[in-house]
Amino acid sequence: MTTTTPPLGPRDIALAHYAGRALLENVLARHGVTFQQSVTLRLVAVAEGPVDRSHLVESVVGSLKIDTTEAHSVVDELLAAQLLAPLEPSRVRITDAGRELYGTTSAQTAPITARVYDGIPTEELAVAGRVLSLITERANGELATLTK
Repeated sequence: MTTTTPPLGPRDIALAHYAGRALLENVLARHGVTFQQSVTLRLVAVAEGPVDRSHLVESVVGSLKIDTTEAHSVVDELLAAQLLAPLEPSRVRITDAGRELYGTTSAQTAPITARVYDGIPTEELAVAGRVLSLITERANGELATLTK
């Protein structure tokens, strides 16, 4: 069986991810926030209202591919920093400080993102989006078989 290197491979995707993540982490560091905290805070910030903690943890696990204990720890960090607040019985909501931080970091990363994507035709971005979604779906499927 002959294997050929695809024109877009795992290394290319990883390099793009880590380059973008480094840009984001640079902005987040100015505010004392980690990447994991940012991803978790965003999930609550874009929700229609308070979220069930177990659903939030499940979403963080799925997004970041971390274990449940670590995801709970990230939520606890955001609660301790008063960026999230607990609601009974097991829900959390974003605080004013959390919403302000999310808005600030989003505003600071927006022009960076615009520069990175500048000049890439919309059609190519659409194709890249579809390809990356398919790769993500397949990789998640493979991961599910490995963790059973």
